[in-house]
Amino acid sequence: MINSDIKEKLQHPRRSLGNRHRSQAEKFLKISNDESNLNWADQSAKQAILYDFTNPENWITLTKIKILKKDIIGIRAVLEELFTILGRDPELLNQLKNVDLTHNGMDLLHAGLNIDPLDPDKWAKEVLADEKAVEKFCLRVESLDLRDVRANVLFSRRIERLRDNGDEDLFIHLSRIILAQRPSNHETWNELGKLHERRGEYDDAWFCYDQAQTYFPTLEVRDRYKKRMEAKMDGGKIIPWKEPKIKNRVDFLKKMEDMASPKNYTENLEILDLEEKGLDVYQKITDLREMNNLSGAFFLSRQLAAEGDERGIKLVKEIMEDMSDEI
Repeated sequence: MINSDIKEKLQHPRRSLGNRHRSQAEKFLKISNDESNLNWADQSAKQAILYDFTNPENWITLTKIKILKKDIIGIRAVLEELFTILGRDPELLNQLKNVDLTHNGMDLLHAGLNIDPLDPDKWAKEVLADEKAVEKFCLRVESLDLRDVRANVLFSRRIERLRDNGDEDLFIHLSRIILAQRPSNHETWNELGKLHERRGEYDDAWFCYDQAQTYFPTLEVRDRYKKRMEAKMDGGKIIPWKEPKIKNRVDFLKKMEDMASPKNYTENLEILDLEEKGLDVYQKITDLREMNNLSGAFFLSRQLAAEGDERGIKLVKEIMEDMSDEI
């Protein structure tokens, strides 16, 4: 179990702290005349990535140290971690099989970083000007496994660049795919809610703000939104705004549940059919949790909770705790 402070650092990269630890690693590397200095360099380089996974120099430094230590298992772990953040692309992971990583590890690392930049602004410069590149990116998001918190944040930052570039419909489409895999990403729920609100899609905005506040109660974006809606004027009269009907909430959550398994990973995250398998809804939630499809279990539990089911409310809390423990 990882504490909330570390999780916060993972989700919100702190470049200054990452740079500080990388600088320390490089100092130990310069005096690496014995194994102990290399080990200290290794530890500092790991801390650099912990504090800032978006800086490619941190990954390069750690890989360099692993190669000097001839730590093949460590090199493989670094590359697998990077490819996880880049979306657990099966094609990238397959490249690690039967490869001499002490000779080719750095080349694989550079290839991954060049093809898929960690800096969202650098990524945007390379992709947004090319319509075919945007289309290819869209197809990738639809197929990648983005359950890792860092991968989810990274791709959220990228689609924000799409939105800022004027492609709001694509942002909405891709953000729902990303959020279906990591519903605890309250920042993207909030951004999506603001876009729906600006477009006058009020029920959709409420759904998003509701998700954001469920995960971050002190944010109160749903409550503030309700107050704004209730204060809207029409002909000098206040029109009370009504929250979406329970059926509409359940329908929204059902759609998110259906999107919770990335296409390339359905063999590991089996789609369960209640009628065919004769399962009740609680058993389906249990099975989804056992298969580590926590997002699917979460949205299904929230459907029950939206209808006032006490067991569903309890399950939502349990699954949220499970997801908060994931890295």
